[in-house]
Amino acid sequence: MDQEAATSTEPNRQDRLNPIVFYGSAAGITAFAVLTILFTDAASAAIFAVLGWISNSFGWFYFLAVVVYLVFVIAIGLSRFGKLRLGPAHSTPDFSVLTWAAMLFSAGIGIDLLFFCIAEPVTQYLAPPSGDPETLAAARHALEITFLHWGLSGWGVYTLVGMAMAFFSYRHGLPLTIRSTLYPIFGARVRGAIGHFVDSAAVLGTVFGIATSLGIGIIQLNFGLNYMFGVAESTVTQSLLAVAIVIFSAISAFTGVERGIRRLSEFNMLLALLLMLFVLFAGDTIFLLNALVMNVGDYLSNFISLSFNTYAFDPPTDWLNAWTVFFWAWWIAWGPFVGLFLARISRGRTIRQFVAGTLILPLAFMMAWMSIMGNSAIDLVMNDAGVSGFGQQAMDHPGSSIYLFLESYPWVGLTTVVVTILAVVFFVTSGDSGSLVLSNLTSILTDPNHDAPAWMRILWAGIIGVLTVALLMAGGLSALQSAVVVMGLPFAFVLFLMMLGLFKALKLEGLKEDSHRASIAGHLSGRTGGEKHAALNWQQRLGRSVSFPDLAQLKRFLSVTVKPAMEEICEVLASKGFPVKIESGDEDTAYLALHVDLGGELDFTYQVWPAKCRMPAFSIRATRADTHYFRAEVHLSEGGQGYDLYGYTREQVIADILDQYERHLFFLHSQRELPGGDTIMPSGSDEP
Repeated sequence: MDQEAATSTEPNRQDRLNPIVFYGSAAGITAFAVLTILFTDAASAAIFAVLGWISNSFGWFYFLAVVVYLVFVIAIGLSRFGKLRLGPAHSTPDFSVLTWAAMLFSAGIGIDLLFFCIAEPVTQYLAPPSGDPETLAAARHALEITFLHWGLSGWGVYTLVGMAMAFFSYRHGLPLTIRSTLYPIFGARVRGAIGHFVDSAAVLGTVFGIATSLGIGIIQLNFGLNYMFGVAESTVTQSLLAVAIVIFSAISAFTGVERGIRRLSEFNMLLALLLMLFVLFAGDTIFLLNALVMNVGDYLSNFISLSFNTYAFDPPTDWLNAWTVFFWAWWIAWGPFVGLFLARISRGRTIRQFVAGTLILPLAFMMAWMSIMGNSAIDLVMNDAGVSGFGQQAMDHPGSSIYLFLESYPWVGLTTVVVTILAVVFFVTSGDSGSLVLSNLTSILTDPNHDAPAWMRILWAGIIGVLTVALLMAGGLSALQSAVVVMGLPFAFVLFLMMLGLFKALKLEGLKEDSHRASIAGHLSGRTGGEKHAALNWQQRLGRSVSFPDLAQLKRFLSVTVKPAMEEICEVLASKGFPVKIESGDEDTAYLALHVDLGGELDFTYQVWPAKCRMPAFSIRATRADTHYFRAEVHLSEGGQGYDLYGYTREQVIADILDQYERHLFFLHSQRELPGGDTIMPSGSDEP
C-alpha cells in the first residue's frame, strides 16, 4: 500500500465523475462539432472572423505571455525551491530518465514534428516574414524561426502547467486538476463555480489542441496512403482515418500509462532517432553537422530579439496568424493536456530536475531533428535541379512534404513505410494520452495516482475524433489552426493565475523551512538534559548505531514505545479540546500516525513508517538469510524526514513529536503574520 494513500482519513470515498465539467464540456464540444458539420460554411466564416479579432487585439499578448512563462519556470528551477520534490520529501521517480524523456517527447511534440520538419523550414526560406526570400540569409533565418516555434518558449508552457499540477497534487494531496493550482488564490472556492470554469476551459483548450494535432496528422497520413497505395485524398478518407485512430487510441489508453503509452513512446522515439540518423548519414553529413552547430548558436544568441519580434511597423498579418501566433496559442492550448501528463509521469523528481529535463531534453532532440531535416530540405531546394518544384509543393501541401523529401534518398520504399508507422504511432500516443488526460480532468479522483475508468477514456477518444472530422470539414488546416488560436486565449490568462498560485505556495514552503530553523531547539524542549540523561544518552546512541532490527522487532518497538507515546500526547490534547486521533496500518503496512485537527489551518500529522533497507556489510547479522533491516522513519505531511526513531525511549519519542508539533505551530504563526496572512494551502480536513 502507498504510504500517502494509506493515511487517508476518508477511506469510503470513491473516484467519480465531475458532472458539471464533464457534461458541460462534452455537450459544448459535441454541439460545436455537429453545427460545424451541418453548417460548414457559416461555421468556417465565424471561426475566421474571431481569429481576425484575436490576432489584431491579442497578438502582442501571446508574444509576451510565453516569455513570461519561460522566465518564471527557469527562475523557480534555479531558486531555493528547486530542491523541493514534486511529491513527499522521501519520494523517488517512477520512471528512468530514458523512459521519461521518451514520454516527454511523444506526448509533447508527436505527429507535428513529421508535418512541420520539412514544410516549415522550406516555407520560411521561400516566403519569409521579412527580408528577401531564397538567399543564404533567408536559409539561416528559416531555421532560427523554426527553432523559435519549437524550442524553449513552448516547453516553458508545458513546464509551468506540469510543475504546478504535480506540486499541488503529489506534495499537498489535491486532485490532479487545473483548479488545484489556484487553491492558494481562491481557497476552498476552487471546488465551486470558479474551479468548474477553470477545468472546463482547460478541457476545451485541450480538446481543440489535440484535434488540431490529429487533424494535421490525418492530412499527412492521407497523403502517405495516397502516395503508397493510391488511396484518394478526401474528407471521407480522412474521416475513416480519424475513426481508426480513435479506436487504436482507445485501446492504448485502456492499457494505461505504464504499459500502452510508455511502450509506444519508447518505440516511437527510437524509430524517429533512426530516421534522423539515416538522413544525416545518407546526406551531406559534414554540412549538416556544421549547420546544426550554426543553427543552435543563431537561436541562442538571438533568442530575446526573436521572442519579442512582433513586426510592429510592417506586420505580416497572415504570416503571424499562420505561424507564430498560431504556435503560441497551440502550445498554450496543449498546456493542460501535456502538463497533466508530465505531472502524471514526474512524481518524485525535484523541481530543478523537472525544469531542466522538460526544457533541455526535448529541446536537444528538437534542434537536432529540425536542423538535420530542415537543412537537408533547404539544400535540396537550393542545389538540386532534379527535384524542381519540391519547395513549392512543400509550401502548398505540407502534409506531402516529408514523403516528397525522402524521394531524393535511397531506400525510399522503406523510409516511406517508417514515416507512416511513425505517423500512426504518434497519432495513437497523442490520442491515448489526450483521452486519459481529459478523463482525469473531468473526474473527481481520490488519489492523484489514480486514472479515470476505461469507459471515459474511450468516450473522450470518440469526442476528439468527431471534433477533428468537423474541423477538417470546416476548412482543413486553416480551420484547425484558427480554432486553436481562439481556444488558447482564455487559458493563457489562467496560466498567469497558476503562476501566482504556485509562487504563493512555494513562498509558504520557504516559510515552513525557515520557521523550522527558527523554532525552539530540541534540547530546550526536554529531549535531553542532566548528567544522568547525558550518560544514558551516549550509551543509548552507541546501542542504536549497532542495532539492525528485523520487521518483527520494529513492530514491537512501534507497539511498545511509539504508540504509548502517541496515546499520552493524544490524551493531553484531547483534554484541551483538540480533535486528535491515532491511526495504524494493518499487518502488511505496520505504521502509526497521529493527526491533530487545527480547525481550518493546516493540520498536524506525525507518522512513523517501517523502511526496508539493505543490511550493511559490517553488521554481524549480515547473513544470507538476513539481507535487510528496518528503520522507524518519521514522516510529516510534506514527506519523510530522513531520520530513524528505533531505539528511542517513550519520553524521547514524545519529545520528538512535540518538537515537530512546536515547529508546525511556529510555522502557522509565521504564516498568519504575513501580509494577507490567510491560509493559502488546504488543511487535511478539506474535502477534495
